[in-house]
Amino acid sequence: MLRRPLLLLCLSTVAFAQAGRNYGRSVVISQQGIAATSQVLASQAGAYILAKGGSAVDAAIAANAVLGLTEPLMTGIGGDLFAMYWDAKTGKLTGINASGSAPKALTPEFLAKQNIRSMPSTGIHSVTVPGAVDGWYKMHQKFGKLPWNQLFNPAIAYAEQGFPVHEGMNEIWADSVAGLRVHPETARVFLPNGKAPATGEIFKNPGLAKAYRLIADKGPSAFYKGEIADAILA
Repeated sequence: MLRRPLLLLCLSTVAFAQAGRNYGRSVVISQQGIAATSQVLASQAGAYILAKGGSAVDAAIAANAVLGLTEPLMTGIGGDLFAMYWDAKTGKLTGINASGSAPKALTPEFLAKQNIRSMPSTGIHSVTVPGAVDGWYKMHQKFGKLPWNQLFNPAIAYAEQGFPVHEGMNEIWADSVAGLRVHPETARVFLPNGKAPATGEIFKNPGLAKAYRLIADKGPSAFYKGEIADAILA
């Protein structure tokens, strides 16, 4: 799975284009904040959290969780996270590198015994320990306002009830069918009826909803040491 950094969420009184209306879009004006992502449901989740009084970090986590569902081949809890947070009141910029480290036992000696001479780009030996969930939590500890467990409600609802696949993701999904079929469990989850979901087709992922509930209720330990970690190792 490709790793994509945590979206940047901008809080602004007015977002405007210096070039005027020539490019065809209206000026976006907001008093409380603006959430911008590559998927409309994720943006709506971010705006919803802002409307509830959440911080930019709260909104970004909620939106990123939705992206992990709606763009499963692009982002997710199995990847890493990089974020920058600007505090307008203090003028302080904070950054976090939540890229996961290599597994403890994945040493050059271990790879050599597997007859692996260069770092593989696919398969289990190409994967680092996912840093996204830990990064979310650390950012929330420092800059969050709403309770941690509230941030996952939109993503859980969409995962359980389903969402319509948008055309951009459909194209990527359709191009990835061969790779998704390699592993039976991956195919079961991401190729319903044996094929990639069509544009507008409702896709559900109740397994991810369960994972998000565990993370929401128990924090990152559920992912790294609890039921989710046990399931990955099984």
